[in-house]
Amino acid sequence: MSGGMALRLYTALWRLALPLVLARLYWRGRTQPAYRQRIGERLVWNAGRKGEGEARKSKADIWIHAVSVGEVQAAEPLIRRLLESEPTRAILVTTTTPTGAERLRALFGERVAHHYTPFDLPSLMARFIERVAPRLVIVMETEIWPNMLAALDRRGIPVALVNARLSERSARGYARLARLTRPTLARFALIAAQAPADAERFVALGAPRARVQVMGSLKFDLVQPEDLATRAGEMRRLWGEGRPVWVAASTHEGEEIQVLQAHQRLLAHRPDALLVLVPRHPERFDTVAALIARQGLAFVRRSQERAAAPGEAVYLGDSMGELTCFLAAGDLAFIGGSLVPRGGHNPLEAAASGIPVVLGPHTFNFAAIARMLYEAGAAERVEDVETLGRCLIDLFDDPERRARMGACGRDVVERNRGALERLLAALAP
Repeated sequence: MSGGMALRLYTALWRLALPLVLARLYWRGRTQPAYRQRIGERLVWNAGRKGEGEARKSKADIWIHAVSVGEVQAAEPLIRRLLESEPTRAILVTTTTPTGAERLRALFGERVAHHYTPFDLPSLMARFIERVAPRLVIVMETEIWPNMLAALDRRGIPVALVNARLSERSARGYARLARLTRPTLARFALIAAQAPADAERFVALGAPRARVQVMGSLKFDLVQPEDLATRAGEMRRLWGEGRPVWVAASTHEGEEIQVLQAHQRLLAHRPDALLVLVPRHPERFDTVAALIARQGLAFVRRSQERAAAPGEAVYLGDSMGELTCFLAAGDLAFIGGSLVPRGGHNPLEAAASGIPVVLGPHTFNFAAIARMLYEAGAAERVEDVETLGRCLIDLFDDPERRARMGACGRDVVERNRGALERLLAALAP
């Protein structure tokens, strides 16, 4: 099968799947109405139907293609620098999730335009690109959409894959689709890989070696809000300044129960301990609240906007955009997606806040970063409920060790900054 035939087969499968994709959006919209809103953007219904003024507003110098909160967060330092260097530059960010859109709006307000990413069909992508007319497209991490890249290639618009990472598992999946993967990767003008291992996997899959550069992770160049210390102090007063507090950040289904069981082990040793539990997906806030109640633990929700009472053992972080503040106010952090096989989430926000990091066994999404933190003595690995509970007890019994781990984590972040400068130099042409 040729590359062109593979792309046609991919497109045919997309067309067959489209009704199911739309039905899923509608179904998710029952609990999250934002998924039913602006569906026309995903189908580019509004392309070519606007007046001249609106059409001009829709154009962008740079289009940044992200997915959800994690990719938007990773793109933040890049977007800030682009805006600082040329304030009048028009930047458009596309996401596939409402939570990504909400995070973008919280970070940049109206300074950056947002549009939901159109479905990856040739006609939709062609209409969208004609409307936006970008001079440069930046794709975050591993969002490789074949028809998007083919449409941009036909128009001679350069595309850079930025903060690129590729786990061994993902590489095996792409390798099974080699006749589609190889020509698709060849359409990137630049692949800015996070680590040497990522770069080699991209090259092995068919990316031209001359276009692949190792630049490190933009996540090390994160910018913390100027008022973070003040906000963290206010948050800590809500929790109780003298209590031991740990944050379970970005947890998934099947993981909260393990976190709660580990917390019960900690409570047997430190009855005043508080768990700040922050589920990854907002649609699960109520489900997790019910789970906490079933475990017999008294809790308070962030949305109640009150302090945690001394007898309340869990603080449910059912809000958006406050995780950075929670981490800065906590004593240590467990990073979710790692006790279940989801690959883990970014541990650098916790490390930058100077608190110890605890990770489960599944960290393939951030393998290089996790290894750096382990080697520096900034993170601990746990395997299950039992080892997580023991780790929490040990760390809360040893404040000097917590301080050392926190300082080592901050040092890892500072030593590895610089990916942004290297990337901007590579993008300049």
